[in-house]
Amino acid sequence: MQRLFSESSNRLPGLGLLLLRVVAGAALIVRCVRLHDGASLQAITPHLIAAGSGLLLLFGAWTPVAGAIVALIELLLAFSHSHDPWVSVLLASLGLALALLGPGAWSVDARRSGWKRIEIRRPDR
Repeated sequence: MQRLFSESSNRLPGLGLLLLRVVAGAALIVRCVRLHDGASLQAITPHLIAAGSGLLLLFGAWTPVAGAIVALIELLLAFSHSHDPWVSVLLASLGLALALLGPGAWSVDARRSGWKRIEIRRPDR
């Protein structure tokens, strides 16, 4: 997991990743809530999966997995529905970017398994 965290991710790049996660997660959740009215379960299921992954992205938990799921679901939605595909393409590219870049310093993933400093003391003789 350490490859997901750069050394400078607690500065401006970390803030950028936090902003990217918040925007992508909120957009996925809002999109699912808006489609909830009057839609069948079969039509809403991919949006529910994407919203669940968006919630994980929002908190920065399992970011590479959640980002990959968002990218796959949104590409599926872009090519299988008759609506304007550009929102799905944008959300898929945000998910893929987060899967490749990682969560950043301000995330659950960073707290759980980020960079740690271990000091080894010499035994007293």
